[in-house]
Amino acid sequence: MGAKTLTCLTCGQLNRVPEDKLRAGPKCGSCSAALMTASPSDVNPAVLEKASRHDDLPLVVDFWAPWCGPCKMMGPEFAKAAKSLNGTARLVKLDTQKHQSTGGRYRIRSIPTLVAFERGKEKKRQSGALRAGQITQWVKG
Repeated sequence: MGAKTLTCLTCGQLNRVPEDKLRAGPKCGSCSAALMTASPSDVNPAVLEKASRHDDLPLVVDFWAPWCGPCKMMGPEFAKAAKSLNGTARLVKLDTQKHQSTGGRYRIRSIPTLVAFERGKEKKRQSGALRAGQITQWVKG
């Protein structure tokens, strides 16, 4: 069994984690933050850029804003999906109001928008609010 590269979503440090340890609560070797969590992590643009390029697990980003009604409705559903996908994908959130240029950089036209990255490439995107089961299916599909 090989190891997976994961970017620490707190400090941005790259970490190698044995595949069989992904569900065992691996921590960053630099800052000791959890690398795999059962809830979505808020990320900044620099960490998103690094993780989207280097991570070996799928990285699913929820581009959202605090004023967006559908985003607020989807937030708890995204958290449920993160819990069910823990160990197989990492779900993160980026506030497009706080980081406006990042929304433009990733061509976000409406929110909420989910974008899935795998090994440095955007694999797919989906706009509009989804339920937890729909998010899970979308990630696995």
